[in-house]
Amino acid sequence: MAVEEVDNSVENVANDTEVEVQAAVQTTGATRYPIAPGYRVNVRSGPGTNYQLVRVLAYGASVPINCQKPGEWVTGPYGTTNIWDNIANGQYVSDAYVHTGSDGYITVRCT
Repeated sequence: MAVEEVDNSVENVANDTEVEVQAAVQTTGATRYPIAPGYRVNVRSGPGTNYQLVRVLAYGASVPINCQKPGEWVTGPYGTTNIWDNIANGQYVSDAYVHTGSDGYITVRCT
């Protein structure tokens, strides 16, 4: 089980990237899922905390889920899971921090 501290050094990159993701979602009309209230969640390059930190989501963020894959077990506000959500190309967050309404997979598995 892993709990991560947020790295604030990527905040500016996170804000810029979040704007890009928001624009892409508005274009595609993808369903968005809210991140747990009060959390700034680390986005990783793969399904585990050992993968590179890509950015940090802002408080109140919501994310699209393109696909899901198994990875490192993480405990968060929505339980303990090994499911990781792909929210953009090469960007993953633990499903333990995303309110999907399910404890299991809600979409296709990533290839």
